[in-house]
Amino acid sequence: MATDRLHLLPMASSYRGELSPACVQCKEGRKMVLFVTGLCRFRCFYCPVSPNRNQLDVVYANERRVTSDADVLDEARAIGAAGTGITGGDPLGVPDRVEHYLRLLKGEFGPEHHIHLYTHEPHPGKLRRLAGAGLDEFRLHIPHYLWGPLTGAGAAYRRVLEEAPAWGVRRGVEIPVLPEKEAELRRLLVALDGIGVDFVNLNELEFSETNEDLLHARSYRVDPRNGWGVRGSRAVAERVVREMRLRTPVHYCSSRFKDSVQLRQRLLRRAERTAPAFADRTPDGTVVLGIVEPTGGADLARWSRGVARRLGLAPEDYRFDPERRRVELAPATLRRAAARLPWPAFEVEVYPTADALEVERSPLNSSARTTTGAAIGGT
Repeated sequence: MATDRLHLLPMASSYRGELSPACVQCKEGRKMVLFVTGLCRFRCFYCPVSPNRNQLDVVYANERRVTSDADVLDEARAIGAAGTGITGGDPLGVPDRVEHYLRLLKGEFGPEHHIHLYTHEPHPGKLRRLAGAGLDEFRLHIPHYLWGPLTGAGAAYRRVLEEAPAWGVRRGVEIPVLPEKEAELRRLLVALDGIGVDFVNLNELEFSETNEDLLHARSYRVDPRNGWGVRGSRAVAERVVREMRLRTPVHYCSSRFKDSVQLRQRLLRRAERTAPAFADRTPDGTVVLGIVEPTGGADLARWSRGVARRLGLAPEDYRFDPERRRVELAPATLRRAAARLPWPAFEVEVYPTADALEVERSPLNSSARTTTGAAIGGT
């Protein structure tokens, strides 16, 4: 039976049929992203993985660099994760590591913690093993040069997708939409529909810091309607979802949906659980703080207590961050008192992530303006 009804999502995303359980959790911000390695032998020209991860054997839980199992579990709790998406690089390059995290997460959060995996490698042995360890769903990235009926060189992908139901795991395909490959994409979707895969996800092809030179070299250009999306990718995806009548659910996910909906929802959930009570939270999921920074080589712990006394702060009214060398407090409180302080005082807007990425910084007193001016002049 064809999936006739077209469902529209924000930011130009759409789908027919039912969304994968993992996609439902992602759009609600309830899915942790577990990046298990940046190593990948496929080296796709459009790979968007950032320079601090690309082809490096590192592990991140969302934005948190992982050095222990506790980092993974803490990050999952920080967003109230209902599930985890395992990605890379290619996770099947480190199957022992993936199995460890599967058992860790299922053991800590229970069998209902939904875990999916994204891979390029059509390796039935590895995927069967991981299904036995608790993997709920995998998504195959089929290389663009194999799009079509999945015969010949593409037969390995067909075999995995046909065998997977016997392992008790959901299986789908997730690929970026290359605008010049519409005909090949349509033939691939027909083949996948014949196999009876559980879903297909079509992602908008997008520019990133690591792939922009290669994309420009292939004459791809930015679509001014779609942030960093590639011109033509959205149009092809929308046409395919709108026109093709398949039994297989097909979902188009735009680059803006990933940033404006998925990421925003995750940030809101994390801010709700981790931001200090004195901080201001914004509708975008960021956090606004007042911060005071030391000058010179002060004893930081002693200095922070001095700042609190000078401002008349109770212990619950501030937080000392030794790693970032600052005292954090309510922005409104600091705005009222900043002019009387001898130390640089700022109002900052940050992401509520483990790396606390700073979005904006505004000086609140003359010491801060002097510091800011010196920093700009020295660059």
